[in-house]
Amino acid sequence: MSPMLSCIVEGHGERHALPVLARRVGEALQPAVYWDVPPAIRVPRSKLLRQGELERSVRLARANVVSSGDGTGAVLVVIDADDDCAALLGPELLQRAVSAAGEVPVGVVLAVAEFEAWFLAAMPSLRGRRGIRPDADTVAAPESIRGAKEALRRQMLPGCSYSETTDQSALVALMDLDAARSADSFDKLWRVLQDLGKGLLFNDSGER
Repeated sequence: MSPMLSCIVEGHGERHALPVLARRVGEALQPAVYWDVPPAIRVPRSKLLRQGELERSVRLARANVVSSGDGTGAVLVVIDADDDCAALLGPELLQRAVSAAGEVPVGVVLAVAEFEAWFLAAMPSLRGRRGIRPDADTVAAPESIRGAKEALRRQMLPGCSYSETTDQSALVALMDLDAARSADSFDKLWRVLQDLGKGLLFNDSGER
C-alpha cells in the first residue's frame, strides 16, 4: 500500500521540490514505505490566504487523495511565513485546512521566513554542489534572515546564480536532513509528516 501525500505550495520551484523533500523525509521515517507524492498544487500565497481559497485548494488535494489507489493518504500545505508570525498564522491556517479536509489528515507548515532558509541551515552539506562555493559559510540563525534567497546567492561561486525552478529540487535532494532540522520550521515539517503518517504506515522510529 502506497499512501498519497497531496501537497499545496505557493511557488513554482516548490511544486516539484516539496514532493522530493517529502519522499526523502518519509523514507527516513519508514524506509519500507513509499509515499506517492505527485507535483504539488500551486496557489500564490496572497490568493491562498484569502478566505475560501485555502479551503478550495485543500478540497482539491483531498479529492486527489480519495481518488488515488486505495484512497489512503494526507494533505500537506507548505508556504513561506515571510513577515508573518508562523506561531500565529500557522494554527489559523491549520484550523481552516482541517475544516475543509474532512476525514483526510492534513498538516500545515510555514517555512521561516523562506523555504531557502532550510538550505542555509544545511549549508555544510551543500558546499561544492549546484554552484555553491566549497568554502561557503556556515549560517548562524538562518531563520532570522529576511531575504534567504539573496543570502543563498551570496554563497555561490562567481557566475553562478540560484533559480527556484531549476535548483530547489536538486538542493532538497542533496541537503543533509539532520542538519536542516536545526531550523525549527524544518523540524516542524519533519514532525508534521511523522504525525500525518501515524495511523497510516509510519512508525515512531524517526523521532529524535
